[in-house]
Amino acid sequence: MTRTATPATARGGAATAPFNVVIVGQDGRLQYEALLFAASLRASDTGFKGRLFVAEPQPGPMWDRDPRMSDPGVHDLLRDLDAEIVPFENRAFGASYPQGNKIEALLALPEGEPFVFFDTDSLVTGALSQVAFDFDRPSASMRREGTWPQIELYGPGHTAIWTSLYDRFGLDFASSLDLGQPDEYWQRYLYFNAGWFFHRCPRDFGRRFLDYAMQIRDDPPPELVCQSLDPWLDQVALPLVVHSFGGGRPGPELAGLDGAVTCHWRTLPLLYARESDLVVEVLEAVTAPNKVKKVLKAHEPIRRFVYQGKGARARALFDRAALPRREQVIRNLLKKNNLWMR
Repeated sequence: MTRTATPATARGGAATAPFNVVIVGQDGRLQYEALLFAASLRASDTGFKGRLFVAEPQPGPMWDRDPRMSDPGVHDLLRDLDAEIVPFENRAFGASYPQGNKIEALLALPEGEPFVFFDTDSLVTGALSQVAFDFDRPSASMRREGTWPQIELYGPGHTAIWTSLYDRFGLDFASSLDLGQPDEYWQRYLYFNAGWFFHRCPRDFGRRFLDYAMQIRDDPPPELVCQSLDPWLDQVALPLVVHSFGGGRPGPELAGLDGAVTCHWRTLPLLYARESDLVVEVLEAVTAPNKVKKVLKAHEPIRRFVYQGKGARARALFDRAALPRREQVIRNLLKKNNLWMR
């Protein structure tokens, strides 16, 4: 069954018209995560009227192996869930920077149709179709830590680094700042997790995202000389792209993302350690049917954490009301208890 999304803009808290959702599916863990995402969307939002795209990179010179989803059971179940598998070519990224898939995949989506991109390691836990997206004002996830830039003792600071990037693309740096945060504190500067983002047109957004990312990769400003761009390139370019289209930090109407409506869980040990009871309930409900279990048990982390009880052991280690502030502390405790898998 094919659905068509029509242009959608939401203001004043009204729910949006239909829009498309896109994730990336490829060989390895992402194909199983894509199945989890699709199953959670269908279970948690029966009113979703848009199209669900699973963008699949194709073999080519940018890959050293076939990146396509290799498990035929995943393909079959995705189609049962009314997901449309869309092939795309890698011309700028590939095996050397697979995070670039989220950029190049956008160029294969229907032009002029509003979209929301999600990292594949996400779950839908509520009515995504009722979130009041304003597709004329793009935004992205604020569930992030101060991972970039890493300031060197005698190097340029946050302001100098970010100013150099805004200047490179002719953008107004001052209007991007959160003036409620102290100078040189990382949260003063527009910085997102690229786990979700949206806009009114995937191709417009994708072309600019690709242009900015390639320029930063191939010809970075001198202020970036001490900075690593792997794996941060997408998150360096994303705020510039969002700002260039008149977007910015998400408002309260988007609180359900990274909240009661979606969860970017990232790894199953972290999901069980820190996410809400609702997230665990959705995960275990959508993995329970026998036809799904038959496919998902091929993926070792899902087999061990969901089906063999490691998730419950990980969850028992933590009090969700008093979690460590730093993710690394959670990771270390999981590793100490032999409960870490990627």
